[in-house]
Amino acid sequence: MSRIGKNPISLPDGVSIDVSKSNVLTVKGPKGELTQNIDPDMEVGIEDGVLTVKRPTEQKRHKSLHGLYRSLISNMVVGVSEGYTKELELVGVGYKASNTGNLLELTLGYSHPIYFYVPDEVKVETKTEKGSNPMVILTSNDKQLIGQVAAKIRAFRKIEPYKGKGIKFVGEQIRRKAGKTTA
Repeated sequence: MSRIGKNPISLPDGVSIDVSKSNVLTVKGPKGELTQNIDPDMEVGIEDGVLTVKRPTEQKRHKSLHGLYRSLISNMVVGVSEGYTKELELVGVGYKASNTGNLLELTLGYSHPIYFYVPDEVKVETKTEKGSNPMVILTSNDKQLIGQVAAKIRAFRKIEPYKGKGIKFVGEQIRRKAGKTTA
């Protein structure tokens, strides 16, 4: 039995789940609404505010889908009830971040500024305080989308291992390398 797949998902107050005939699962909550297509073989059951995912057989395909759909549904429930936040830090001299609505403007040491339009489902906020690095804060109810947007922003200037300059997640440990040594 899948260790992740067999765990039940408890539904918080204000979260409702609807499974349609065409195997589309819809999760509604205070932070919004998310939908996910479910494989027709998987069975989703809801009893007394607890959701369980069951598989029909012990085939390898069913075993792999069991834990996957349980995790996806769990992420959707957490997203519509609490939401997700990702914080990115710009480390480097002259690195700046500003936003107007969902248009993010980054100055990362290139000859030109980088303009990036963040999808409407993700809210972006920039923070620049004196004495600390500029921050980009992303909030959304969709874990997959916010992770993809954060990875895209991070790819504009990856952390470099010698000086540690670039865009990193807050709290991320950077593996630093020693530079050249004189003989």
